[in-house]
Amino acid sequence: MNPLGDNYFMEQALEEARQAAAEGEVPVGAVIVCDGRIIARAHNQTECLNDPTAHAEMIAITAAANVLGAKYLTGCTLYVTVEPCVMCAGAIGWSQISTLVYGAPDDKKGFQQFAPYALHPKAIIKKGILADECANEMIAFFRNRR
Repeated sequence: MNPLGDNYFMEQALEEARQAAAEGEVPVGAVIVCDGRIIARAHNQTECLNDPTAHAEMIAITAAANVLGAKYLTGCTLYVTVEPCVMCAGAIGWSQISTLVYGAPDDKKGFQQFAPYALHPKAIIKKGILADECANEMIAFFRNRR
C-alpha cells in the first residue's frame, strides 16, 4: 500500500504531463513507485527525440529498471495520466509491473480495447484516478494546437 496514496502519485504524473506540454509534446506523464517512493518519472519525448517509441511509460520503465538493476519491476506501480497504448502495455507486461494506475481513458488508442491481455496476468489495473484532471491536460493541449 502506498502511504501517500494514488492521488498524490497521479499528481506527480500530472506534473510530468504538464512539463511535456510545455515542451510541445503530447501531455502524458508517468511515475513508477516502489516501496512507497518514486524511483522513475518521465513524460512524452517523441518530438524532441524524433522517436515514436519515446512515450512516458517506455522512458519510465527503462529508468526504473536501471534504478533497480533488474528488468522485472515486480512490486512496482506505474502511474500514468492516460491509458497506455498497445506498445506501452506490451512493455508494461514484459516488465511485470504489478500495478497499473491510469487517469483518463484513451478510446482511440488505449490498450484495453485493442490488447486487453497485454499486461502480466497478475497485474492489477486501477483506472480513473484524477481522470478529469488528466483528460483536461489533453483537451487543453490539443485545443491550443488547432
